[in-house]
Amino acid sequence: MLEDTRIPDHFVEQAGWCEDLGSPFTAALLRRFAEDFDAGGPTHDLCKDWSGSPRKDALGLRIAGALHHAVLTGDAPDLAATYPAARYDWSMDDIWAIASAWLSAHMEHVRSFIKSPPQTNETRRCIALLPGFLHLADKYRMPMNLLELGASAGLNQNWDRYAYDGGTWQRVSTSNVTISTHWRGPEPAHLDTAPVIASRAACDLNPIDVSDEAAYLRLKSYVWPDQTERLSRLDAAAALARRTGVHVDQADAADWLARMLSERPQGELTVIYHSVFLVYPPRDVIAQIMQMIEQAGAGASANAPVAWLCFEPESLFGGSRASPRMQTRLKTWPDGENLLFNESNGHVTEVDSLLG
Repeated sequence: MLEDTRIPDHFVEQAGWCEDLGSPFTAALLRRFAEDFDAGGPTHDLCKDWSGSPRKDALGLRIAGALHHAVLTGDAPDLAATYPAARYDWSMDDIWAIASAWLSAHMEHVRSFIKSPPQTNETRRCIALLPGFLHLADKYRMPMNLLELGASAGLNQNWDRYAYDGGTWQRVSTSNVTISTHWRGPEPAHLDTAPVIASRAACDLNPIDVSDEAAYLRLKSYVWPDQTERLSRLDAAAALARRTGVHVDQADAADWLARMLSERPQGELTVIYHSVFLVYPPRDVIAQIMQMIEQAGAGASANAPVAWLCFEPESLFGGSRASPRMQTRLKTWPDGENLLFNESNGHVTEVDSLLG
């Protein structure tokens, strides 16, 4: 069992991150979790015996997700009436009076809910990856064989079908999904390039099928309730995924990637890509995946090139382990090109572009 102080400290720390990422509602809710834990309330009863790291496990977001899930499914109508979707002038005093009572009354249900880690399938990360994809399309001018790791619901498989708005630049699309952010620095090159996608494949240990309404509401529950733009974008991206038949294989990433790389086609560019995925596997598995990609690259040819495009923590590339920054990097074979495109935060609310 953890020392009690580690859990409320985590709630307060996570609240600060939520505040910085534009969710005052979730920040306020997490601070109530901390106060309630210290007071011996239902939050204390719920997670006092948590055996893992509350920070790594995102314990606070699991509990917040359980409450939002109850709101979205209609299981807590009184709570729903106090949430941001119903009240723009929400009051955390009013919310917590109902939320704490609901947690007490549904303790076993919430304990079961928080066993699973949060998944949000943040589609905004596609705008950080976009410059890399466009660079590849212009450089190789051949069909792409896309392989996504840790794909969650697979919404980022449709990156080429989304519209993009960086403020100073735009990329149009026929879909109604628009990915926007505050973009600083050079705009992406080759904005008019049309990538040719030969195939799309993806894997996840626990994939979410957005055509299953219950599974989709679970995914949606982890999006912060006061972030209406994110919620609307998720709805639109999920609707597009249903229309385009997005599929994610349930598989271990290392095993799946080994098989897919062994079958990679000639005459196509194989692109391995992922976003905020390599923070989750054990260190030995991370090393195994990276080595596997390097080995595939060593065997690449002009007729079957390999690219590795990722949006991951700076620390993965030798930077400070304390840095909160994420970086978009691209490595290609057989030419060995290695590029750093941009830096951002986990939700890509702003992008510092380093390369057009």
